[in-house]
Amino acid sequence: MALRNRMMAAAGFVAVLALGGSSAAAKDLAIHAGRLIDGTGKAPQTQVTILVHDDRITAVQTGFTAPKGAEVVDLSNSTVLPGLIDDHVHITQGYHKGDPIRTAMTHTDYDGAIEATTYARDTLMAGFTSARDVGASTEVIVALKRQINAGVIPGPRLWVAGTPLSPTGGHGDAADGLDPELEHPHWTENLVDSPEAGRRAVRTLRRNGADLIKIMPSGGVASIGDNPALQLMADDEIKAIIETAHSLGMKVAAHAHGKQAIDHTIALGVDSIEHGTYADAESYRLFKEHGTYLVPTQLVGAKIYEHAKTHPEDLNPDTVRKTFEVIPTMLKNLHDAYAAGVKIAFGTDTFGMSNHGENAQELKLMVNAGMPPMEAIKAATWNAADLLGDTKDVGTVQPGRYADIIAVDADPLKDVTVLEHVAFVMKGGVVYKAKGAPVAR
Repeated sequence: MALRNRMMAAAGFVAVLALGGSSAAAKDLAIHAGRLIDGTGKAPQTQVTILVHDDRITAVQTGFTAPKGAEVVDLSNSTVLPGLIDDHVHITQGYHKGDPIRTAMTHTDYDGAIEATTYARDTLMAGFTSARDVGASTEVIVALKRQINAGVIPGPRLWVAGTPLSPTGGHGDAADGLDPELEHPHWTENLVDSPEAGRRAVRTLRRNGADLIKIMPSGGVASIGDNPALQLMADDEIKAIIETAHSLGMKVAAHAHGKQAIDHTIALGVDSIEHGTYADAESYRLFKEHGTYLVPTQLVGAKIYEHAKTHPEDLNPDTVRKTFEVIPTMLKNLHDAYAAGVKIAFGTDTFGMSNHGENAQELKLMVNAGMPPMEAIKAATWNAADLLGDTKDVGTVQPGRYADIIAVDADPLKDVTVLEHVAFVMKGGVVYKAKGAPVAR
């Protein structure tokens, strides 16, 4: 409790210094949109008015209108979209140059809490008004979410998983690659080696404020000693976690590279597969049969591959080896999955290989993999909201949704990279960025 209170206080203090405190209540607004891409995948509309009362959209009307008493927001020369959603972030983690083991031994949750206030702000200013954090210290990420919701820290709406659940020695075991005599009291809290341990871990995360559960059924790339191609979590453990989470109304995201881990976890009812590297035609059939989303995380793959080639000294040797083995297949997988009709949700796996605020770079990679620009945008709007389980609140510009609205100066259907340069950001009816610059509050 003392740790949580101290981190929350530190995060709040930094945010107040950065932006001068919380946001004021929204007014009645009439947003004049020159072109509207509403996030549903429908063709764009031109010259529309979006009416906003407090933090919600009340109507979307043809033509430019200005109801009495409404403040006009003139975006008549812009393309307007719903706030984007990144369904795979680690918003408390950033890049630290040098040996990653040294960083792990010297970087504390206090550091992560302070840094996260900047990462959250950068993500919001990039036009991402919602995000799903799928791996962080539970105390830190829950505190960050609360402070954002309270208006103390500027940042996206967060759905948080807390600490991912891993088997001993799996991707997520903090002791991997270290002297076995080194330990932290909390390093074993997320380790699941039986169905009973899985049930208890899910219930504990729910009690501590998590919105969803993240599991690690396969090995990973950035970890030491575990094999991405292998299923490391047993079926009965996966099943117990998924059933317990679903009984509590929580979704489950699974980090899975290997085909067996992908196929078994889908069959056991998981809601999304993150990465999905070695999926094949049989896997794609299972995705579609079960309605499971793929979150392909192309950006982290491209960035870590580039880093392994240019600065291998910044990665542990096991990560460099696995990068060259895994990432080319991972980057190809999105093309094959989309062509097969798998549902795709946008996610970057931002944790330091790319900077927070560079999330929209994923869109170009999705288009390069064969997704039309409108489908890539839909993956970051309606599809991402559907995976969150909250299409009634976020992901589209429609009556009843939050007034989470962004704008760019060109047409992203002609060049999706314009979304890397968002000029206007509104979240819940409050403007955080206008004419390309942050709005002082």
